[in-house]
Amino acid sequence: MAGRGDLLLVEDDAALAELLIWHFESGEFTVRHTPDGEEALLLARESPPDLVLLDWMIESLSGIEVCRRLRRMPATANVPIIMLTARGEEEDRVRGLETGADDYVTKPFSPRELVARVGAVLRRVRPALAGEQLRYADLEMDTVGHKVRRDGRPIPLGPTEFRLLRHFLEHPGRVFSRERLLDSVWGHDADIEPRTVDVHIRRLRKAINAGGGGDVIRTVRSAGYALDVDAAQ
Repeated sequence: MAGRGDLLLVEDDAALAELLIWHFESGEFTVRHTPDGEEALLLARESPPDLVLLDWMIESLSGIEVCRRLRRMPATANVPIIMLTARGEEEDRVRGLETGADDYVTKPFSPRELVARVGAVLRRVRPALAGEQLRYADLEMDTVGHKVRRDGRPIPLGPTEFRLLRHFLEHPGRVFSRERLLDSVWGHDADIEPRTVDVHIRRLRKAINAGGGGDVIRTVRSAGYALDVDAAQ
């Protein structure tokens, strides 16, 4: 990988795309660009990027559909996706997150701020780790191989859900508020609403319970969430 990361920019506003390419290449990122959703899927399949910047309104396929398909493709299931859009309503933001996006940037935005946000995301998903296995009950995580299993069954997780589960595995049984999870999982520099935590908790629950196992994530009313095997009883 050259520079700080390989980005796939999916944006059909030519002027904005040119501006973003300049800023990211100046920041030592490698950028591939397409205005077309179908082509974006082909490019991502041929050579998975480190991160996808995805406009909501693009040619041939909506950004939401591209996001959904990227999450279904094994090669890109764990690639961070940041959506770029003029849509600012909370319902739209939640829809984007529920589809599989990890972050959401509303236009107009500062290109320099976006470069900084992308850098922060990549630092969080590619930490310098020694080999480490985390286990709790029938859950096990390979933090280096970015793999999770439950009762021996592979569990595909997006990057945000992976970090969320890792945090719970490092502190089993402990209850964390939404605000504390935002600080610990998203980082202090993240401008994200507490409701975002609920969206990702739902996605994490759906993934780890897909094989029929009990729900090991406990919701503590007015307090937050915990990884607690007793919750599955």
